[in-house]
Amino acid sequence: MIEIERKFTVVGDFRAEAAYSRRIAQGYICADHERVVRVRIAGDEAFLTIKGPSDENHWSRYEFEQKIAPADAAELMKLCVAGIIDKTRHYIPGGKHLWEVDEFHGENEGLLIAEIELASENETFDRPSWLGEEVTSDPKYYNAMLSQQPYSRWEKE
Repeated sequence: MIEIERKFTVVGDFRAEAAYSRRIAQGYICADHERVVRVRIAGDEAFLTIKGPSDENHWSRYEFEQKIAPADAAELMKLCVAGIIDKTRHYIPGGKHLWEVDEFHGENEGLLIAEIELASENETFDRPSWLGEEVTSDPKYYNAMLSQQPYSRWEKE
């Protein structure tokens, strides 16, 4: 399956629009430019995800995701490199799409990123008032990069 995703900063209050939220912990067994192997525990569910390299505009890439037993995910988390991501994901309906706003905790505290998955790269979507700058092409906003170079270590501009 090809994942087509766009990422944005969040500059306004979105919380009142959230239909629901859940805490997520995710770690990376492998994370480089060619592939990502991720373990995610989200509530009482767990997933193993493999992603390929992004295309030239960083919007699309191959993604394989499989639901796994939470006990298996807990064991796989022990194999992950340092830098487990801790975040609360808020799910916000927006027209025919679902926005996912990640509110990061721990070393990434203070960072808010909104993501939207699209059916095609040319698909249009409604932009909520709290949406900020597009950061899809900036690798430092990828969760795998945030696990290695957390937001708290960025030089503040």
